[in-house]
Amino acid sequence: MTTWFSSPDDATTRLRGAGYLTDDATALTAYLAGTLEKPLLVEGPAGVGKTELAKAVARATGAELVRLQCYEGLDEARALYEWNYKKQLLRIQASGDGATWDETHDDIFTEEFLLTRPLLGAIRREEPTVLLVDEVDKTDIEVEGLLLEVLSDFQVTIPELGTVTATRRPFVVLTSNASRELSEAVKRRCLFLHLDYPSAEREREIVTSQVPGLDERVAAQLVDVVVRLRELELKKAPSIAESVDWARTLLALETGDLDEATVARTLGVVLKHASDHQRALRELKLASR
Repeated sequence: MTTWFSSPDDATTRLRGAGYLTDDATALTAYLAGTLEKPLLVEGPAGVGKTELAKAVARATGAELVRLQCYEGLDEARALYEWNYKKQLLRIQASGDGATWDETHDDIFTEEFLLTRPLLGAIRREEPTVLLVDEVDKTDIEVEGLLLEVLSDFQVTIPELGTVTATRRPFVVLTSNASRELSEAVKRRCLFLHLDYPSAEREREIVTSQVPGLDERVAAQLVDVVVRLRELELKKAPSIAESVDWARTLLALETGDLDEATVARTLGVVLKHASDHQRALRELKLASR
């Protein structure tokens, strides 16, 4: 069994050292996920740090991050494994007429012809591994069935080769923006953590830790505007990462005061839709550039 974190306080300290400022609930859940060897399902709006949590666990523990990015149309061949058909065909052609079909069949369904995808790759790794199944809610529900064997038994069954079981269980993080309800079968296998946008105080702490040199007053002004933007009905509210990008922008511009004109000039750093931009200018009563 791999010891990921020795205690919730250890999780807090090491995640902070990896650049992820965590609250008590997140640190406790990360500790439990490692200790109980249970997958961790992290749900919440886009941009609250779900993916970054998995990356931070990898950085904090010295583990390799293996990422499965989910999308509509993802299938077994992209998630688990597939056979290298071209190479198999070449082997069949090279075997000539002397080999029987059984001999040829046994030859081409071997490790030499197996293409490993993220889930199988994470299971087979002997080194500490964080498996990130990112935006699992974007897949079809059928894909969740592919995950169940990995999430419950940390194994993958390949009909031609047998069952591959993890010798060192990965730390598994699934993220979801809750665009659709996940199956109960997946939820039963996971610990659950809901992440939301941080408080203004914690976001200010995140921004100043990520952007050393940013004036404290500007950081406070920035967070205040971001909070106000998130209260609007926008297509895409600013993420934490975009807050940090904005802070870096203001530092690069040597901004000493985030006045309305500067907000209006730099809104494109945090808002990526024209309608959001116009709404923000109108609701915040800012002059357009």
